[in-house]
Amino acid sequence: MVSKAKKSVALPAVIDLDSLDSIRDSLIDAIEEGPVTVTAGAVERVSTNALFMLISAAETARRNHFDFAIEQPSAALVTAIERLGLGTQFSGMMRG
Repeated sequence: MVSKAKKSVALPAVIDLDSLDSIRDSLIDAIEEGPVTVTAGAVERVSTNALFMLISAAETARRNHFDFAIEQPSAALVTAIERLGLGTQFSGMMRG
């Protein structure tokens, strides 16, 4: 049975190859249950792979008809998104 309770996933300060598996698993579990809020205020450094993983998670949530939002993105996260030209992909999910 699918729950509609919003799940929250907090991103760590450093999102690199070492932390991707854990974040991915948390996102998969959350997306299977309903709407997801990703808290990104603590992010100080983020890899390109992590940004693509977030885009993929948002697309999976959309296909499942669930909301996916990134709340309070840190300056480091926003800068990485802009430098890689991914602003359009992230524009609909950024809050705050």
